[in-house]
Amino acid sequence: MMPSTSVLGDGNHTSVAMFVLLGLFDQAELQLILFPVFLGTYLITLVWNLGLIILIRMDSHLQTPMYFFLSFLSFIDIWYSSSISPKMLSDFLKAEKTISFIACATQYFVMAWMSASECCLLAAMAYDRYVAIGSPLQYSAIMAPSLCWRMVAGVYGSGFLSSFVQTVACFNLDYCGPNVIHHFFCDIPQIIPLSCSDPFISQLVLFLAAVFVGFGSFLVILLSYVFIAVSILKVTSFKGCVKAFKTCGSHLAAVTLFYGTGLSVYMHHSSQHSTKQDKVLSVVYTILIPMVNPLIYSLRNTEIKEALKRVLKKAAHLPLKA
Repeated sequence: MMPSTSVLGDGNHTSVAMFVLLGLFDQAELQLILFPVFLGTYLITLVWNLGLIILIRMDSHLQTPMYFFLSFLSFIDIWYSSSISPKMLSDFLKAEKTISFIACATQYFVMAWMSASECCLLAAMAYDRYVAIGSPLQYSAIMAPSLCWRMVAGVYGSGFLSSFVQTVACFNLDYCGPNVIHHFFCDIPQIIPLSCSDPFISQLVLFLAAVFVGFGSFLVILLSYVFIAVSILKVTSFKGCVKAFKTCGSHLAAVTLFYGTGLSVYMHHSSQHSTKQDKVLSVVYTILIPMVNPLIYSLRNTEIKEALKRVLKKAAHLPLKA
């Protein structure tokens, strides 16, 4: 497909106005088969995350810092999935998968904002678990509502700033030639090589954002779990150790899944891994994780199960209006 360009200035310089997404698979038949699968995945993601948010807001027993942060994690996952899935689903039904320059920049901005915010939020949740295990008697005083709200504001603010800087650095480059993105969404490592200007500054900005937000958050998580491990080792009873581990088991699983697949995706861009492998890993990172996060925190969580029973029981006894 020929690049979609517009002529600027004196007519000697062209700028790409449209990008072409190659999509998840090349075979049209396979895309039609997978459409209901990914549509179902997206709808489940919306229902489970929205349901968890509503449950936490409705049940007074879940008004704790841990569930406060969990509701915002679900909110992030809704927006994260929604920045990619609707466009991908519509492309399954199209022969030509195009996206405008502005829409591409917007998609990446929202996706990067939510991704960076999730990194920071997982770090905040790790600190919350450390306080709960390391200082249980002072937990309510330390994790006061005012601190929790400031932490959430910092999470979204950091994610916004990181995403804004990355988006401006990437999409301010000149794109005057190739416009084919070998992916099913607008991802920076796939877009920057299409630029016809020097990408050094943009790549430096992306690297610094990854270091400060991604690895900075990971360092906070790592340190929190070191202190958690030290606190657990001080517990004399076996039951106490098991209870302490259970309080952070779901978070540890979510962190492992998020960072494990994320590192697999973006570390492979500089290696010899095939585009197909990158796409499969990206599906896990961008589509499946937002769906399974509510399950990770809910399946073996007796507090959420009991809260759901209370809400359903209360709803069943509501008087019907005539």
